[in-house]
Amino acid sequence: MISVIIERDEFDRITSFEMSGHADYAEHGKDLVCAGASAVSFGAVNAVYALTKVEPIIEQGREGGYLKVSFPKTAEDERVQTIIEAMIIALQTIETDYHEHIKISQSR
Repeated sequence: MISVIIERDEFDRITSFEMSGHADYAEHGKDLVCAGASAVSFGAVNAVYALTKVEPIIEQGREGGYLKVSFPKTAEDERVQTIIEAMIIALQTIETDYHEHIKISQSR
């Protein structure tokens, strides 16, 4: 199962997200849950940089199955937050249909 943890501060600002695990929906290379979650998360991170020039702090596992992205507070914070909120909605859409393979939680 893919676990997605969204970290928020006391003002509800998203400070980071962490994805770990594997969906195990299908064999490697044919797993649409993994592909969807990866595309949504990497697309959002790329959009943050392309649209705001904010460089998130990225940690990745060597063999896949792990991604942590932290967002520094900047003058572009409102735009960064909107992009990441959209990412969360897209991941929640995947979770609705494939809840046995992806779980999203949020913490403060």
